[in-house]
Amino acid sequence: MKSLKQLIAGAGILAGGLLSAQSADMTNILKVGLNGGVSTGGNTAANLGVDLSYQNLITPGFGLGIATGYNNYFGKDRNVAINGVNVDVKNNDFGVIPVAALFRVYPREMGFYFGADVGYGFIVGDDRVAENVDVARPDGGFYIKPEIGYHNRDWNFFAQYNKTFTGDKGQIADQDYNAGAIGVGFSYNIPLGK
Repeated sequence: MKSLKQLIAGAGILAGGLLSAQSADMTNILKVGLNGGVSTGGNTAANLGVDLSYQNLITPGFGLGIATGYNNYFGKDRNVAINGVNVDVKNNDFGVIPVAALFRVYPREMGFYFGADVGYGFIVGDDRVAENVDVARPDGGFYIKPEIGYHNRDWNFFAQYNKTFTGDKGQIADQDYNAGAIGVGFSYNIPLGK
């Protein structure tokens, strides 16, 4: 429920940004968006998140900046063999807060683009991986979010992969800890001028 409240608050920030956006030169841009996807691992089912980034267009076709946000991963119940005994594991939800550098390549003024966010993902939420198994969750790890999509002056629509690498931390028997998803999203560009 707490995660749902955070996502609703993020949507409110997005709506406020949309209403206050003004026409200005597009060199410095604040991007506010939403993303969602299907999990790439066994302990989660899906993710839903809010993106916030700042981008400076170094040239008309290349942007650099910083990115953050919040991604909520929804835990998935699984049956796992622990020491030869099958246990119904009730995996907890958790969040990832990335702190990343971003780059974007825009071959044309409107149309196809690609890029990535690279940095560190802080994992937040319950201290344990699962409700009924006493295994500590990882605190974070290397974060990457490549994306490819379509853009115009105001909007970006994209497909993405996001992943926070945690090594073998948080593993329960043969269930690796996963903080990754493949999905889609959109963001709105708020021009900040030169």
